[in-house]
Amino acid sequence: MPPTPSADCLNIVMAASEAVPYAKTGGLADVVGALPLELIKLGHRVTLVLPGYRNFVAGRQSRHPAVRLHIPTVGKSVKVTLEEEMVPVTAGLHPLRVLAVRYDPYFDRPGLYQDKRGDYPDNLERFTLFCRAVLEAVRFLAGMRGESVDVLHLHDWQTALCAVYLKALAQERKGLGRLKTLLTLHNVGYQGVFPGEQFVQTGLPPALFSPSGLEFYGSVNCLKGGIIFSDAVSTVSPTYATEIMTKDFGCGLEGVLAGRVEEVQGITNGIDVTVWNPETDPYLPAHYTVADLSGKQACKRALQRELGLPNRDVPLLAAIGRLTPQKGFDLLAEIIPELMALDVQIALLGTGDRHMEQQFLAARAKHPERIGIFIGFDDGLAHRIEAGADMLVMPSRYEPCGLSQLYSLRYGTVPIVRRTGGLADTVIPFRPSTAQAKLATGFHFIDASTDALLSAILLSLQVYREHDAWHSLIQAGMKTDVSWTQATKQYVQLYRSIVEGDENTTKES
Repeated sequence: MPPTPSADCLNIVMAASEAVPYAKTGGLADVVGALPLELIKLGHRVTLVLPGYRNFVAGRQSRHPAVRLHIPTVGKSVKVTLEEEMVPVTAGLHPLRVLAVRYDPYFDRPGLYQDKRGDYPDNLERFTLFCRAVLEAVRFLAGMRGESVDVLHLHDWQTALCAVYLKALAQERKGLGRLKTLLTLHNVGYQGVFPGEQFVQTGLPPALFSPSGLEFYGSVNCLKGGIIFSDAVSTVSPTYATEIMTKDFGCGLEGVLAGRVEEVQGITNGIDVTVWNPETDPYLPAHYTVADLSGKQACKRALQRELGLPNRDVPLLAAIGRLTPQKGFDLLAEIIPELMALDVQIALLGTGDRHMEQQFLAARAKHPERIGIFIGFDDGLAHRIEAGADMLVMPSRYEPCGLSQLYSLRYGTVPIVRRTGGLADTVIPFRPSTAQAKLATGFHFIDASTDALLSAILLSLQVYREHDAWHSLIQAGMKTDVSWTQATKQYVQLYRSIVEGDENTTKES
């Protein structure tokens, strides 16, 4: 029998299109995979609702009989199946309940959102059905299981319509009591925009296809609807919460967001510090601690061998991520000649823009003893690069939060980042005052330009040669709390504020 929740326990349903370990295309999955577990550790009850994709891993812990639900759609009712598993988290606390919405015509496909030909043309129908199913799942929990849900936490455009249905369709509120919604924006660049003629697929009143509703320059914009109709909005770092109010970062929604400026809160992501731990990481050839870094040198030598680089005691710069202009990899590619004029090595892991891939491969062919590249993604190699490199370069044009710089801090690899979004919030820049106070953890540059990036790298190389200053950077980074502890408490405060209708609540989590 699960424990009886305390009076302070919140009952949270979290809906997302992906979560580790069930389905992943990016950082969203890491966040949604970790946050529910951390909330449970604070004593709250959490149910995670996901689409039942082809590769969904269900039934690994304890499987309950499947539940069949009738989901209203345009002109008909669709039968979906809820597959449920209970995942133990911490002794004495309620397990994580995971519900998979199974509807094979929509979700039994090779990719989550697209195949080799591009985005699925029926994505609006797919995630409209998912949103309606999420609300039916909450109603099922409230009715059949007798669980009153306090907060429905939505993530990105794929779940944003849940908030619209709750506010715009009276029948959707039946049996849901005082359910409140929080929409978290992981990347405003992805909005769920579809041709205007597809609006009918949502089943929403025609009046909502207007500038004050979901209409967006003649198209349907799911994220816009969620921002307008949710009870609260959050994003994944304080700086990004400010940036998205501007034309440069709002991606056309800056006006809508500015209309809720007092209600948009930035909460910086954390990482799973049990998975990302240089003391125990099973992917590493040697382990190390902040007190004994000898294992990091062994990791560097092993990484050089793995990437075909000679074992030399020179600075090893790393870059990991999607090879796209958004991530600034074009800036890095352009300064390869300048970097090759220095005595450094480069380790790169990523995939993305085909032209950019070819640029880096050509550079490796020209400098095989200086550049090591893996095109694609390899989780183990990502861990080994974080451990073996001296610096990690993140020249992103925008970065809502970023995770690689958090891994780098944890592993004693000094991040060089553009001052934007979560990169600005999580890396303390090296300057005389921060260096003297032993607070600096990395290097910032401001302009999204090759000159600015190269200047930041040159400064890092200068400090690298000053042993005590470099050691201080590593120490400060490894001592930084990059766990989910603070973020989880902030989410609980935000949940309570919308449940209790008091934005200034300070009730302890």
